[in-house]
Amino acid sequence: MREPVSKVMKRYNYLLGELNAVYHEMSLKLGLSDSAMIILYTICDQGERCPLQDICRYSGLSKQTVNSALRKLEAERVLYLEAAGSRNKTVCLTEKGMGLAERTVKRIMQAENEIYTSWPEQDVEKYLELTEHFLTALQEKAGQMKAGDGT
Repeated sequence: MREPVSKVMKRYNYLLGELNAVYHEMSLKLGLSDSAMIILYTICDQGERCPLQDICRYSGLSKQTVNSALRKLEAERVLYLEAAGSRNKTVCLTEKGMGLAERTVKRIMQAENEIYTSWPEQDVEKYLELTEHFLTALQEKAGQMKAGDGT
């Protein structure tokens, strides 16, 4: 028999869905697809260039989605891939890409920073601490799951 979803998890899932919807709405308003926004955000978070493997790791997007979005952004001359050793690549913004980032994802980052700087420092630290604690615990639970356990 299934356990009912707790009120806490219902609220958490609702808030997470709403948060994702806000980012989606901002992406649309700024003329970006969700995947393009996430990739540009990840690059800007690292500077003007970012190892491809970090984009896959930090963005939460699948490799296939990242590669598809990168091809489109590369065709639009927003970014280019640069060899970084024999097997790795670095994703770099072009001048056009830097301009696009300024008009889009950096505005999102600024909005986020304005929100966090308006909070008392101890609230920000507690929020991040609790989020990290939840993430670590969930990662542990995920590691304990075996394929096919959901039947």
